[in-house]
Amino acid sequence: MTDMWEVLTIIGTIAFALSGAIVAMEEKYDLMGVYILGLVTAFGGGAVRNLLIGVPVSALWEQGSLFIIAIVVMTIAFLFPVILHQQWIKFGLLFDAIGLSAFAIQGAMYATDMGHPLSAVIVAAALTGTGGGMIRDVLAGRKPLFLQQEIYIVWTMVAGALIGLHVVTTPMGYIVLFVSVIILRMLSVHYKWQLPRRELKSFPEKTNTSL
Repeated sequence: MTDMWEVLTIIGTIAFALSGAIVAMEEKYDLMGVYILGLVTAFGGGAVRNLLIGVPVSALWEQGSLFIIAIVVMTIAFLFPVILHQQWIKFGLLFDAIGLSAFAIQGAMYATDMGHPLSAVIVAAALTGTGGGMIRDVLAGRKPLFLQQEIYIVWTMVAGALIGLHVVTTPMGYIVLFVSVIILRMLSVHYKWQLPRRELKSFPEKTNTSL
């Protein structure tokens, strides 16, 4: 279980750090902006999760090796922006889906190990998977990805439910779930799957024509 946790954490950290760095460069941020946005994307979801399920936020500072990994990835992205940006255009959604899946499963595992109820496990999965990207988009002045057209946060909640209900309990099960969430996320983009939506239209005020 510990090995699976570490692998998912490293995968998610790399994917989201790269995501944040690319967005920062697209918005023409300087080097410090690249580092800050990348770190927020990679660790923001975990910080929000920790706040909600009762883990001290200071626990984030114990992940020194992950900070080093994130900084190395962002530095490479900053030094070779053209090459990485070309690859990001091709594989950006895939990287995002990988980070989403890895962190959602990791968040659900965290909440389950702490003995939290199913509802908390689902919320932990959703916030860990989408929290970093949400903070990234807000800081970059963009509409958060999970609020846009394609189904996004639903797959994190499905992963959380399967883990919280103890349907997935083995390393192989986590691998299958990890790959499945990635595939479902990519399919939802390809086929433009959407959740039901309701739009409220404002009506023009009537002009008072009475004398």
